[in-house]
Amino acid sequence: MDMRPQQLNAFLAVAQTRHFTQAAENLGVTQPSLSKQIQALEHELGAAVFTRARGRIELTDIGRTLLGHARRITAAHEAARADIDDVLAVRKGRLRLGATPSLCSWLIAPLLVRYAEAHPGVTVTLTEDGSEPLSERLAAGDLDLAFTIGGTPTEAGLAVQPLLSEALVVASAAALPPLTRQAHIGLAQLREQPFVLPAHGYDLRKLTIATCEAAGFTPIVAVDGGATDAVASLVEAGLGIALLPAMIAAASPGLRATPIAPPGASRTIALTARSEAPPTKAAKAFADCLQAHLTDLHAWGRLPEGMRTV
Repeated sequence: MDMRPQQLNAFLAVAQTRHFTQAAENLGVTQPSLSKQIQALEHELGAAVFTRARGRIELTDIGRTLLGHARRITAAHEAARADIDDVLAVRKGRLRLGATPSLCSWLIAPLLVRYAEAHPGVTVTLTEDGSEPLSERLAAGDLDLAFTIGGTPTEAGLAVQPLLSEALVVASAAALPPLTRQAHIGLAQLREQPFVLPAHGYDLRKLTIATCEAAGFTPIVAVDGGATDAVASLVEAGLGIALLPAMIAAASPGLRATPIAPPGASRTIALTARSEAPPTKAAKAFADCLQAHLTDLHAWGRLPEGMRTV
């Protein structure tokens, strides 16, 4: 049985008014069009839904049986349409967002506050991990967007949009003598220094090793492993030095942040998405919100020290 919404709407309009002309006016259609919808419905059912006698329209037994079902079906159809319209207008929906741990405090939190104010009906799920695991989850369809470190995708089918360049500094314990009396320190001067390395899988670990090797040495490892916060605490305790993003070093009073001599070292913060699938409305709205947020930070001079837009 194939009862179409237009047929049920026509049936309900006539059942309410008991008048074809009035029902057609209420629906904004012509009377012949309305009559064709009723005829098509009766043909589908194999029985009449109205009796037409002495100028009065009444429901048949089939019509009375259909009435309650038609009301429920049309109500469900209207509810489904309303829910879909809400999602299309980003009044509802979900956003599955990924980010590396070092970004969640200064960037993600205020950004999500701004996004929630504009789209309070969207449910946001946040996943913290390294760039490679986030890229894998994004490629698998488990995430809608992810903030990653680096300018090139680690998985096929991903598009990477560089957002920010963030300077790295040499972090050492503030309680110990400075590594140099100069304003900057050359990377080659660190070859005899013990390092605290982030755990395997962290973007900062790979970046530290690659930066040191580009300067001609492999870092001496004093402590191997730990999240970014743990690395900062271990350096503060005097167990070694570390290459840290400038914003993280500046937020730790127990650390001394020494800029790296030109050309310095930096990391790129990017927004990564699937290139082979169109973004959801919620994801598109988030990307727009992100651009507006970064534009405001730049215009107001509120980007963290050592960071610039790209």
